[in-house]
Amino acid sequence: MAKVDPNEGLQEKLVQVNRVAKVVKGGRIFGFTALTVVGDGKGKVGFGRGKAREVPAAIQKALEAARRNMIQVELNGTTIQHPMKARHGASKV
Repeated sequence: MAKVDPNEGLQEKLVQVNRVAKVVKGGRIFGFTALTVVGDGKGKVGFGRGKAREVPAAIQKALEAARRNMIQVELNGTTIQHPMKARHGASKV
């Protein structure tokens, strides 16, 4: 479920949290990366990635980066009006 920020009217969505490991002489040091997306539902969107040793700190950094990285996308009603082509595995959209 997307979280709505009451100050700006932005919806915040956590896309993925990933655990990463750094191998050092004494063993492994674990960290986390978080990918988030924010938008107002009217064509203004942004994404951000944050890295930290703990999950909440990584999510907070990612949300701040997403708010700083906002762009305006032209909409036709509620639809992106540009042709989209994407591949995932063997499927094409």
